Amino acid sequence: MNPLTIGLLICVTTVAVLATGVPVAFGLAVVAMLFLVWFDGFGSISFVGELFYSGLADFTLVSIPMFIAMGAAVASSPAGADLYGALERWLTRIPGGLAISNIGACSIFAALSGSSPATCAAIGRMGIPEMRKRGYPDELATGSIAAGGTLGILIPPSVTMIVYGISTGTSIGRLFIAGILPGVMLTLMFIAWSIFVAARHGHSIQQLTQRFSLREKLEYLPRILPFLLLVAGILYVLYGGVATPSEAAGVGAMLTFVLIAVIYKIWRPSQLWAILKSSTRESVMIMMIIGAAALFSYALSSLFITQSVAEWIAGLEVSRWVLLAAVNVFLLVAGFFLPPVAVIVMTAPILLPIITQAGFDPYWFAVVLTINMEIGLITPPVGLNLYVINGIVPDVPLPRILRGALPYALIMMFAIVVLCVFPQIATWLPDVLMG
Repeated sequence: MNPLTIGLLICVTTVAVLATGVPVAFGLAVVAMLFLVWFDGFGSISFVGELFYSGLADFTLVSIPMFIAMGAAVASSPAGADLYGALERWLTRIPGGLAISNIGACSIFAALSGSSPATCAAIGRMGIPEMRKRGYPDELATGSIAAGGTLGILIPPSVTMIVYGISTGTSIGRLFIAGILPGVMLTLMFIAWSIFVAARHGHSIQQLTQRFSLREKLEYLPRILPFLLLVAGILYVLYGGVATPSEAAGVGAMLTFVLIAVIYKIWRPSQLWAILKSSTRESVMIMMIIGAAALFSYALSSLFITQSVAEWIAGLEVSRWVLLAAVNVFLLVAGFFLPPVAVIVMTAPILLPIITQAGFDPYWFAVVLTINMEIGLITPPVGLNLYVINGIVPDVPLPRILRGALPYALIMMFAIVVLCVFPQIATWLPDVLMG
């Protein structure tokens, strides 16, 4: 059977298996073993354990549970409430200021937690009821939080960037820095759209008569500033070559636990156990996906599917922009059905040689890939952020939340076009800081 035909068969089988609702890691492993046995015999099963282990035998992977624990600690503390309260006091008297506060709080909290669902949950619990109380449309109140939460996988420290770096052999520190300016650009685009929608519904938005003194506006700063300095310090040691990602993640997690203990008095064993339990569950899930993806990638390679697909794409007589458009459509569709980590570990090693051969920068491509994954977080059928928001405000129907999030998805598509025209947005800062 032709390798491309086998590849198409594997693709259809994988989609069918994952559509049953089986966990991604188990689905990938089952499909990989099924086709290995089919074409290579039962003897290939003897390598499964070794292949699974080899996918996890990278010391850099230690940084993933550390960053997840760091984010879980921040998410379990009142840091999100303090952050939202500070921005609200500064921006509440600006037309549409509460929407700006939500987006700004999401972008900053995303950098602290590195988790899109955690950002939606932390900021949404406070921001959405407050916006609805002041007359903001439900679509804007829910859509802005759902979209703002997606910034968690782009603004560093980002677990998806770590997975991309491990899967492709690229510098994680450079990937983190490449995500900063695109993250800021997306935040400003989200804010601009939120202001536009707020102005269009200006007749229903009530401004508070309460004014805050400078002292009240600065009240939250001592509690927020240490966390922001911690993130800045992690980025500094990474791009400065002071520490490896694993070392930076370990120290960052430890200092985060110290900060929540000192600032918010979260130090009781039961509280710490709840944080560690949730972060361990998420870490194991990601590690299982990475190990299963290594097995899946081996199956594709041993059956010469990866090589055949690469040769077929390279043989297409199309411009590199048409090629990039096709890759973006593929990533967008994959993001509709699979979590970001699964898409990255499955596709990045295959797509990166094709992209670099076409003359595109691998770090720029990481940003484009991540934005595609962000779109998947606010679009069905997976649309994890949509379900998180629906859990916060169950009286708002899911279709209405989707209508509010859809314009932000279109903004992210426009951002990809902007990055294609001006790739320096992603590459300039890493070049300046790291050469």
